[in-house]
Amino acid sequence: MPEPSHDCPLCPRLVGLREELRAAQPAWWNAPVPALGDADAQIAIVGLAPGMKGANRTGRAFTGDASGDMLFATLEKFGLAEGGEPKGVLIVNAVRCLPPGNKPSPEEIRTCRQFLQTQFRAPVTIALGQIAHQSAVKAMGGRLPKAPFGHLHEHRMPDGRVLIDSYHCSRYNQNTNRLTAEMFEAVFARALEVRDALAPARIAVAE
Repeated sequence: MPEPSHDCPLCPRLVGLREELRAAQPAWWNAPVPALGDADAQIAIVGLAPGMKGANRTGRAFTGDASGDMLFATLEKFGLAEGGEPKGVLIVNAVRCLPPGNKPSPEEIRTCRQFLQTQFRAPVTIALGQIAHQSAVKAMGGRLPKAPFGHLHEHRMPDGRVLIDSYHCSRYNQNTNRLTAEMFEAVFARALEVRDALAPARIAVAE
């Protein structure tokens, strides 16, 4: 599973922030955050980018902050994680390095998409937020005008894979009730339904 190097030089602005944080917080990860989970998982989850005190600190996608707390609590509820470890899911960010203000530039998103494209095998993908949605659609060969973002919107990609949208599980969205636990759980319930519906087709291809 190709990943950017620990000292990936591709995005100068992100490299600059990384070097500042390495000096200020030498015990933190402060590097591109790799995908977490099973490379052959049937469900992939795409987020935006590492949080400063979450994945950028711990080196694990969605680990160490409020967004990760909500994500893993939901995964555990649906049997997709145990003890903080994903089970049958792959968790990855559209942008692997911490961006200033949690806002990657369009160029940074495009540059990092090469890593996202190599990791898309899952028949079902959940995109957390609009930027993750846009990057996932492009990585999967879809066209954005035909796949508008919206919570619980569902999109069939050209190769038959399915993308399901969710509002991001950020602290802000949780605190403002833009995303409630019930809304988030509905996304995963639907993802499991789609995964199971697609299973006969996968078995037929294998045979």
